[in-house]
Order: sequence, then structure tokens, then C-alpha cells
Amino acid sequence: MNTIPIPPEEIIIDYRKIFWSSKRIASMAIFIALCAVGALIKVPSPTGTVALDAAFAFFSAITFGWREGSIVAAFGHMLTALTTGFPLSFPIHIFVAVQMAVWVSIFQLVSRKFHLWFGAFIGIFLNGVVSSLLMIPIGGIGLMAALILPLTFAASINVFIAITAFLIINKSRMI
Repeated sequence: MNTIPIPPEEIIIDYRKIFWSSKRIASMAIFIALCAVGALIKVPSPTGTVALDAAFAFFSAITFGWREGSIVAAFGHMLTALTTGFPLSFPIHIFVAVQMAVWVSIFQLVSRKFHLWFGAFIGIFLNGVVSSLLMIPIGGIGLMAALILPLTFAASINVFIAITAFLIINKSRMI
């Protein structure tokens, strides 16, 4: 077969369509680093892993998209668990990191499809109540009951910080 090579000057690359671009990776790395800072601000809970790390994941999701937000959320939770020594075990924290990625994605999709404040309610409900309920097979009703208030409180703060930052930055037309 004879194929005619395309000269390099005729190749047009649309970097907006490439997910793993250096700009996107750098942006996610910055927000993961901010999650590490948020991971150090703890909300008292029995596990010690409830923190303000998810604010930057929720912000990333609503600002840049659900894929970026879910990656930041998963790494953010793992950093929070790392700061406390993985008290629920590494596999359980992987499970929680996947939950966080899903919750942040749903938050972004609901916020874009319906309304930002409805997305906030859904994000808080999923991150606080549903995450607590999903702990029943792992630690029983006792762990669920001990986690529901701190998780819901922290989720409320995280989502409020994310939405406030998004509204301020969106109004200033920086993004």
C-alpha cells in the first residue's frame, strides 16, 4: 500500500479534546495539592478521616468537569486517609475514594443539568448520608451512626466552600 505521509505543518491538534494534556494534569495536580492542605483540617469523627479535602474536588468538578473532579476527589480522600494512617484499612479507603469520585461526578452533573443549589443538596446528601449508610456492611450500625453527623457537617462545609468559590470566580469571568 502506498500511503502519503501528512506533513507535520498540516497536522492540527485540538488540545481541548485531549484529556491528559499537560495543562489539565497540572491543574489537577494543583487541586490535589490543595486537597492535601484541606486533609489537614479535620472534623472530629471516630475514624479521623473526615476533613475539608473535598471542597477542592467539588470546585474542580463544577469548574472543569466531572472527570477532573472525580480524579481530584479520589486522590484527595486517599491523602486524607494517609494523614491518619488508613484507620479503616487501605482497601476500605479505596472504596471510599471511589465513592467520593462518584459523588463529585453526580454533583457536577446535577448542578449543570438542573440547578447549582439542587446539586449542592444532592452532593451533601450523597457524601454525608449515603456514604454513612454504605459503611453498615463494614462497621455495622454503630459506625454508620457515628459517621453520619460529622460526614454530613463536613460535606456541607466542603460544598459551601466549593460553590462560594465557584460563584465568585465565575462572576469575575476568570474561568
